[in-house]
Amino acid sequence: MEANDLELVWRWRNSDRVRSFMFSQRIISFEEHLAWFERSSNDPRKHLLIYVEREQPLGFVHFSEISDGGIVEWSFHTAPDARKGVGSKMGEVAIGFAFERAGFHKVCGQVISYNQRSLDYHIRLGFKKEGILFEQFYDGKIYHDVVCFGLLQSGWISRS
Repeated sequence: MEANDLELVWRWRNSDRVRSFMFSQRIISFEEHLAWFERSSNDPRKHLLIYVEREQPLGFVHFSEISDGGIVEWSFHTAPDARKGVGSKMGEVAIGFAFERAGFHKVCGQVISYNQRSLDYHIRLGFKKEGILFEQFYDGKIYHDVVCFGLLQSGWISRS
């Protein structure tokens, strides 16, 4: 991700379709987004990626190293108007990057329990369910569980 991607990613992030599945669901200002980008892009433990097909940006992926030894957490979203199937291709490319290019050992993900598409998506990519954080996310009305996933490099390589 580069500075010229900022406005596009900000618009995607603030769309109802993307925000409704995020842990931070409020609309953010462009200034907040810019401050986040400046912090993140200057942090060597963060990797911000734009998924592109045929010169068309279609998604965003963020890997954040959470401990030594190549343990990362990921977050992602496709463009709100991306066609069906883009997310699957983006996930394959992103996880391939994580293990084959960046050399990470493990990718971790957290999914709000009502996001069935993301729960299924993680399983399709080869992630294993590692646990549940009960009533971890409050949406302003009710509490929701958060499902924790993990994918080891060895698990990815063996299925490739």
